[in-house]
Parts: sequence; structure tokens; C-alpha cells
Amino acid sequence: MIWHLIAAIFAGLGAAGLGLLLRTLSGKRLPRWVVPVCAGLGMLGYQIQHEYGWFDHKRQQLPDSARIVSTTEEPALWRPWTYLAPMTTAFTVVDRDDVAVETVDGQRLAEFILYRFTSGAAQRVIHQAQLLNCDSRELVPLSEEQRRPQTDELRRLEGSDPLYREVCQAS
Repeated sequence: MIWHLIAAIFAGLGAAGLGLLLRTLSGKRLPRWVVPVCAGLGMLGYQIQHEYGWFDHKRQQLPDSARIVSTTEEPALWRPWTYLAPMTTAFTVVDRDDVAVETVDGQRLAEFILYRFTSGAAQRVIHQAQLLNCDSRELVPLSEEQRRPQTDELRRLEGSDPLYREVCQAS
């Protein structure tokens, strides 16, 4: 976080320097307010570039076996440009190398860990063990300690759901 603040400050200083250079080259015909406006635009431009580049940067850090199964794009009132060009603020990943598929009582069950990456002031990664019945398409999270199914959070996936396709149809 501190490095992004430092980078934004330096982007503002660099853009202010360009504004000062433009003002000097124009023989001081440009108004003085051009310099702080350039500084503000430089800092805003850096922040926009950083926020829009977050998803691609994180995706490049994933292993080859990781598959993105969902993304979240949320517009924000304080970022009006996100209504025109939505920005990915979170995504969910499953690592196909960590999927364990077993047949129990004639049912194909897949156990895996689902990772949720979120951006913002504090970037977070939340991981949760999951159990998916490939035959009935029922997904249930497993408790942290004893890896028991939390049946109160059971949900049924559609056959076209990317998570179902990556976990059950790929294995």
C-alpha cells in the first residue's frame, strides 16, 4: 500500500514537471494552475492504471493449473468511468492440480479449495475447502477444522457453471 502511495506521488511530480515544462515553453502564456492540474491528472492516471491492471497482474501470478471460474465487475460512484468500462474487483479460482475426485456410494465427489481474490485498499485472498457432488451438482463448503460439510450453505450449480465444468468435467 505504501509503495502505491509513493508511486502516485512520483507520478504527480512527474506530471507537474511536464506541466511546468509546457508553461515554460509557452513563454508563461499558460496559466499557473496548469502545473497542479497536471499533477492531479498524473496521480489520477496512475491510480486508474493500477486499478485496471490489478486483475491482469494477479492472473499472471497464478500457476498454469489454476482456472478462473468467476469474476466480479463493480461500478463505483466515486469512479464514474467504471460505468463505461467496468473494472474487475474480484475473481474466484480453482487449482485443477488440487482437485481430488473419488467415487463414494456410486456418487462422484470432488474435493478442492476455492480461492477468492479481492482488490481494494487491502487486497485479500480467501480460501475455502469445498465438496462438489458431480452427479447432483451440489456444492457445499467444508469446515476449517474437521473438514465436515456445512450443509446449511449447500447450493446447486447449473450444468453450464464454469466451476462445475472445471472441477467435474475436466477430471
